[in-house]
Amino acid sequence: MHCPYCSYSDTKVIDSRLISEGLQTRRRRECTECGERFTTFESAELLMPKVIKQKNNTREPFNEQKLREGLYRSLEKRPVGDEEIEKLIEDIKKDIRASGEREVPSRLIGEAVMKNLRKIDEVAFIRFASVYRRFEDITEFSEEVEKLTND
Repeated sequence: MHCPYCSYSDTKVIDSRLISEGLQTRRRRECTECGERFTTFESAELLMPKVIKQKNNTREPFNEQKLREGLYRSLEKRPVGDEEIEKLIEDIKKDIRASGEREVPSRLIGEAVMKNLRKIDEVAFIRFASVYRRFEDITEFSEEVEKLTND
């Protein structure tokens, strides 16, 4: 790590602590040349797999913003806070990465969203499922609600 003050290339770690529920490491460093101290933050860079679109079999990068927008639409006017939504997004991403694949079908993402969304808000789950599964009529919709009430 280069010193941000004098650009010397040798620094030593004085203190390390886990933060953000163990997802990030905070390191206090000291330059061996000028003696200045500074803080760095370290976290793992976890790459998301590419998404294989169902309609035309094309591949595209995972788009977290697209996921976030879909969740916000489903959760509109529901009693779910921003913190819960961010945790939901992280849980969905964790499920997707758990497949261990470099490319995943878009269907796997939809199923991960529904699995995790159902845990926090059943109305939002039904909203998402109705769009994702493209219910043709009220019968399909009521069957999904029936499954919810039976579980």
